[in-house]
Amino acid sequence: MGKPTREFGTPPVNYEVFIMEIRQPIHSEHAKTLDTAGLRKQFLIEGLFCEGEMNLTYSHIDRIIVGGIVPTHKPLALMAGKALGVDFFLERRELGAINIGGAGKVVVDGEIFEIAPREALYIGMGAREVEFSSADANHPARFYINCAPAHHTYPSRKITIDQASPEKLGKVENCNVRTIYKFLHPSILPTCQLSMGMTVLEPGSLWNTMPCHTHERRMEVYLYFDMKDDNVVFHYMGEPTETRHIVVRNEQAVISPSWSIHSGVGTAAYTFIWGMVGENQVFHDMDHVAMTDLK
Repeated sequence: MGKPTREFGTPPVNYEVFIMEIRQPIHSEHAKTLDTAGLRKQFLIEGLFCEGEMNLTYSHIDRIIVGGIVPTHKPLALMAGKALGVDFFLERRELGAINIGGAGKVVVDGEIFEIAPREALYIGMGAREVEFSSADANHPARFYINCAPAHHTYPSRKITIDQASPEKLGKVENCNVRTIYKFLHPSILPTCQLSMGMTVLEPGSLWNTMPCHTHERRMEVYLYFDMKDDNVVFHYMGEPTETRHIVVRNEQAVISPSWSIHSGVGTAAYTFIWGMVGENQVFHDMDHVAMTDLK
């Protein structure tokens, strides 16, 4: 895992410099040898949301960038530099942002998008200037972003929670009643490869994605939030016959390689954002794992 760097372009006046951490991919055989500290170091993303900062993690797994942006008194802007090798951040990338904080605003090449809590924004490849700000510095927006390589420019667009194709799943007896909101999904708008959505568990429901699955054709990142300080989620990962767990706290994210299951159970209800990057965007294209095969 590389060291964080602040040498990421020259920021305009009044913009904060942001942090980008570089992580290498981990082979499934290597993952079997890791202890708790090793698993957390490679797959858990902590410290995403710090007021007045933009914190990014660049994973070599499908080259996804995961980040938290919390503008307060000053706007925060995406900047390019040596870490991406391009003239501007989205020269060859697309980006999805979901606001889990207070009201905010994103300006994309002069076009203003007002982003309320639980609303999303898709920004297409080629956008040169992208700036994030909060309506109230005392209750700032908290933009969670996923960013992926792209090959085509699609229009930038705001997506409200009512437009996000809600789908209710699960059963009370299985403790997994939940509603899935598909913000960035082919049924909502076109993207090159990035998909993002939010899953809200009902009170008394603790499980997500169980029975579990893998999908060799894409990786995934989970952000867990809406959790009290004394609650945790046990995120299960690994190959179906070599499962491990990572204890995740509020506003922390987990990188899930294509060879890994990605399932969690909490000590209370929670909300999570899933982001997927890979070969296809077929939502139900997954390799189901029988409960009898889990080990």
